[in-house]
Amino acid sequence: MSTPTEETELAREWRLEINMAAAGDTPDWQLCPGVREFQPASEPNIEDASDYDGEGWSANEKTGQSWELSVTIRRKANKQVKVYSSVHEKIRLAHYAYGADNKIHLRYMNRYGLPEAYEGKAIPNWQPQGGEYTALGETEITFTGDGPLTPITNPLA
Repeated sequence: MSTPTEETELAREWRLEINMAAAGDTPDWQLCPGVREFQPASEPNIEDASDYDGEGWSANEKTGQSWELSVTIRRKANKQVKVYSSVHEKIRLAHYAYGADNKIHLRYMNRYGLPEAYEGKAIPNWQPQGGEYTALGETEITFTGDGPLTPITNPLA
């Protein structure tokens, strides 16, 4: 049996899904269409835990964690019936809401079923980009994590 050839991952291998169900209902995961850029970040808070017992060596302790997901999308719309993508609309309206209505339940994963996948709730910052008359409509969205970003089994595996 031959050894499989390893391939370099591409940035476009990420898939973002939004839970369109009401809070407490069975999740209804739907693809966020039109993703052009995708940048996850997870930053630990590290505090200096050094003391004399370290004999001059510093010590550190992780005391917290934050996460963020930056996404640029191309808006999708049905101009005949005058509606945008329902997923885009859920994110946009959450941007203007407060409390529980301001949180988006999301998950993202490798679209080819590789093991990397995460789930969490986040507050969206929706920023349309405008542009020249020849530009396509794009919106930058920054999802700021609210609570844990949990590694999950990739549902596409």
